[in-house]
Amino acid sequence: MKSGPDAVSPPPKPAAIPVSVYWMLPLVALLWGLSWPLMKLSLSGLEPLRFRSFSMGGATSGLFLIAWLSGARLRLPVKSLPRMLVLSFFNIAGWSALMILGLQLLPAGRATILAYTFPLWTVPLSVWLMGETVTVRKICGLVLGLCGMALLLGDELFSIGRSPLGALMLIGSAMFWAIGTVLVKRWPMDLPMVSFTAWQTLMAFLFILVLALWLEDGPFHPFGQPLPVMFAALYSAFIASIFAQWTWYRMVELTSAAVSSIAITVVPVIGVFFSALILGENPRITDYTALVLVVGSLAFILLPPWPRHPRN
Repeated sequence: MKSGPDAVSPPPKPAAIPVSVYWMLPLVALLWGLSWPLMKLSLSGLEPLRFRSFSMGGATSGLFLIAWLSGARLRLPVKSLPRMLVLSFFNIAGWSALMILGLQLLPAGRATILAYTFPLWTVPLSVWLMGETVTVRKICGLVLGLCGMALLLGDELFSIGRSPLGALMLIGSAMFWAIGTVLVKRWPMDLPMVSFTAWQTLMAFLFILVLALWLEDGPFHPFGQPLPVMFAALYSAFIASIFAQWTWYRMVELTSAAVSSIAITVVPVIGVFFSALILGENPRITDYTALVLVVGSLAFILLPPWPRHPRN
């Protein structure tokens, strides 16, 4: 080994992943994947926007409570309010409205696949708005994802008695999520992550609530509904929207975005199989093919490349 000024220092070792991440990651993927068939079940007893108002109301209360108990700073600077409104509209409000309306029209498994195509749209948006470089990996991921999305959209378009409206709504929700993700990078907020999420959720809740009051009738809560519907709605409001959200952001704080993104790649797989198990959905060959294409696309876009070891 060389010593002295010409010595080549060994590359720094990557930071160790905390042990807690190894249970957080599969837990988040499981909880979010399970939420899709349960949301679909909730829609059998509640109007979509009213159901979403209930779940987002629970999420808002829980996230502010977690922020307060953890001692996180909650005050939102007045000058940040306009940007926070825009971020809330794309990240949560618009995404939630299109997602739940599209889910009403589609099988839950298929809806999950389409909703989680949002990283595809971040690629061109990041190039356009952030000046990021286009890589071969990103292009491959984009092509795979678009093929999977086109397969499902075409299946909806050409199947007798089916409409592509639900698929288009889910694709629109993914686009909203992607726009919000890029804008968060462009407009960083001086707030702890849990407080930032709580404020976004509150603003989105108010938007969805107004829409629900204007467009729909019926109850805002699941109490009095059949037990499966009530359980599914409570799960969405408190487990998926609070506990899973908090676990996700905690995982992001503890490790890299690349490691955390593994959970995103797994959610559509879990959503498809839980939808078959809970709702009795029978995925077609096109669903499985699109699932493979979209998950492969997410892996290309989200996960880091394999490290190259120098040859001796």
